[in-house]
Amino acid sequence: MAHKVVITLEDLEAAVRANAAFEAAGFETTMASALDDVRAIVRREDPDLLLLTGGLHEPAAQRLIGAVRDGRVATLGLLEPTDAEGDARAHRLGLAAVLVKPCAPEEVVALGRRLIERKRLQERTGILGEHPSIQQVLIKIEQLAPVSSTVLIEGESGTGKELVAKAIHELSPRRGKPFIAVNCAALPETLLESELFGHEKGAFTGAAERRLGRFELADGGTLFLDEVGEMTPATQVKLLRVLEEREFYRVGGVAPIRVDVRVVTATNRGLKSLVEAGEYRQDLFYRLNVLSIYLPPLRERRSDIPLLVRRFIHEFSTLHDRPFRGIGPEAMQILVDAPWPGNVRQLRNLVESMVVLAPTSEIRPTDIPADVRERGRDRLLPVRVPGLAREVAGQELAYIVQTLLDLRSQVEDLRRRMDERPPRVDVYDIPQAEPAYAEVVEPPEGSNGGDGHPVPESVILYRTGMRMAEVERAAIEAALRDTRGNRRKAADMLGIGERTLYRKLKEYELDGGGTSSPT
Repeated sequence: MAHKVVITLEDLEAAVRANAAFEAAGFETTMASALDDVRAIVRREDPDLLLLTGGLHEPAAQRLIGAVRDGRVATLGLLEPTDAEGDARAHRLGLAAVLVKPCAPEEVVALGRRLIERKRLQERTGILGEHPSIQQVLIKIEQLAPVSSTVLIEGESGTGKELVAKAIHELSPRRGKPFIAVNCAALPETLLESELFGHEKGAFTGAAERRLGRFELADGGTLFLDEVGEMTPATQVKLLRVLEEREFYRVGGVAPIRVDVRVVTATNRGLKSLVEAGEYRQDLFYRLNVLSIYLPPLRERRSDIPLLVRRFIHEFSTLHDRPFRGIGPEAMQILVDAPWPGNVRQLRNLVESMVVLAPTSEIRPTDIPADVRERGRDRLLPVRVPGLAREVAGQELAYIVQTLLDLRSQVEDLRRRMDERPPRVDVYDIPQAEPAYAEVVEPPEGSNGGDGHPVPESVILYRTGMRMAEVERAAIEAALRDTRGNRRKAADMLGIGERTLYRKLKEYELDGGGTSSPT
């Protein structure tokens, strides 16, 4: 079945070239000139890819991107040459990816195909998120899946390490063979060895018959060893031998057994630090860490929380046959601000409980448990630090440090936004028939503008009888002057797209260099 692509006509030339390239590659394409038409087409045809050829900063385009962001539709935008910030701009706009014009149609098609495949991978594996860190995880899965090397997945509990392991298996040539998972922390040493390698009849008390181990059961497929950092030194030695020799002995056995198994491991503890502390074999660490993937905690990708919440609400309202409208904005903000020490697993379980227990068909702030509400409001005090119990204190101290880093990042972001705010523009009504001014806003002292005193550059003078076009021209000139001729920043300051600003510059015969406003 051919993939469907919807293309906007904001940039006619780019749209026509992309449409021809997608059709030649076997895609079904639809072009629409108005964004309202695009929205209707997306609802009706459920396309795989939405290509926006321009006007990405326009309010209508932003609404359209927001409307499809939580669905199956991949989004690709084409940026103007003056707006080439790459992935950062794509994330800020809510797009999966961007390309800077001019770009070859073949490049647009190739990237569009990759985005569609990645979206399908997310749907199939449940690894959801548009944050760059999660997109990087998906890219790594695609890169690592075809080979048979050992993979180490690192991340906190609840981040979805088993989902990543299953995705690697499903995309690999071993997909038709077994995927076997073992939690190494859930079994004592004696049982873990028997679980992994099997045992012969009579090997120990209670061994009434021979039993195949997980390595044998996974032959030809993938064996996932979760919490591999919890293995005892004796089991570490035996695992190292299997990885190096591709053979092992059952407990109580004398004949070697050869297997063809890809091993994928996961840990919520830093194996490198365990090696440095002498608690983990260095040679085994190097053998496990041939290829690696890091899964970020939920607090490092808070922008994905609304997407996850809406997806979980849909999942559980369907599962429990409960008509559900969704979640209110205040409740959503509480969830976005919460620390989530249990990560996606904790969020998923909480959403299910709220869907089941909420008295109405919408989650409200009062439906959120008090501990989540309180910790969401006070992120400076996320946990109580106990004494010097190393495993507990270390984890909680790491969490506090990460929380402080998050806070510092937010403060820096606020400071940056304050620095980028445009200066206040005061507007004065200046009647032409009288020398005095009718003040709409109290003017700064000493800047009357009508008695020879200078008028600040940030002030736009308005005279009775001025046409809207004159006011608009003055506003554009002031914005260009304030941004020292930077058209992109000027367009952002004026709340319009760059293409609109270019059109206005041509209409008013401005050179875009920030010339002074007429008095």
